[in-house]
Amino acid sequence: MSSNRASVIRTGVDLIASNPRSPLLMSSPRHWQNIGLVHLLQPPHKMPNACLPLHTLIILPSSALLNSTIDGVTRQQVISPGEIIIVPANIEQAAHWTTEFEMIAIEFSPALFAQAIEDAASLGSTELVPQFATPDPLVHQLGLSLIAILKQNPTGSRLYAETTATMLAVHLLEHYSQRKQEFKDYADGLSVHRLRKVMDYIHTHLAQELGLAELAAIAHLSPHYFARLFKQSTGMTPHQCVIQCRVERAKELLLSGKDSIADIAQQVGFANQAHLNVHIKRSFGVTPKTILEHRKNQ
Repeated sequence: MSSNRASVIRTGVDLIASNPRSPLLMSSPRHWQNIGLVHLLQPPHKMPNACLPLHTLIILPSSALLNSTIDGVTRQQVISPGEIIIVPANIEQAAHWTTEFEMIAIEFSPALFAQAIEDAASLGSTELVPQFATPDPLVHQLGLSLIAILKQNPTGSRLYAETTATMLAVHLLEHYSQRKQEFKDYADGLSVHRLRKVMDYIHTHLAQELGLAELAAIAHLSPHYFARLFKQSTGMTPHQCVIQCRVERAKELLLSGKDSIADIAQQVGFANQAHLNVHIKRSFGVTPKTILEHRKNQ
């Protein structure tokens, strides 16, 4: 590692601020837990040395010529779309590019990996191995999905983000850790009792921003284990299920004719009326206004 410690940036916020342009998109730590995302499109730039306390996954959506240094090793690579770079926590990194450069940087709390390892077939190290640009279509697709959900609903995407972060953590531990982890294959789903408790909790707290760890705790399971068993039981991810419950409850309230569309959106946990409109139209093929007018004409 470099001995020039005085030049090392040690926070992600300072590192982002050192770039010539502001991010295209950035998650808020108030809304996402154990994961942060920033989408950058930068002109030619020399990124200063950085040593961050979080694991960093960099997804590269476009081609570029990149000089990168990780843990004292430097490589020049021609980047192809869909490749990724992994910089483990507390490992020094730097980079230099001479053309416009796009990247999606995702930061993970080491605690997320510690939770995931609880579900491994055999306990082992959660330390990641640094990776220079390497293709990984699954990680690339998950990164793009996080960008899409953040654009669509910046304040209401917590459950989706945390579920995706757990999937990514497990994938990285399976393929890029010092000791490749193998995870148990579960096939039985949640028990009827556990599923009922989780569903009751969801229905009771629809207006709140729900998190994966929060729902997993209701079932007394780890987030990774819970997410897999929940989908086996319901055919949906926790995020998809919460959206469906909100849409169904919103329709009931619309048919009652007591509240405005904006009020109903807030009552069932959608970020705003526009977000409610999107999901009602997607589920029922009509807008909330159409449902209200149909109710008045009956």
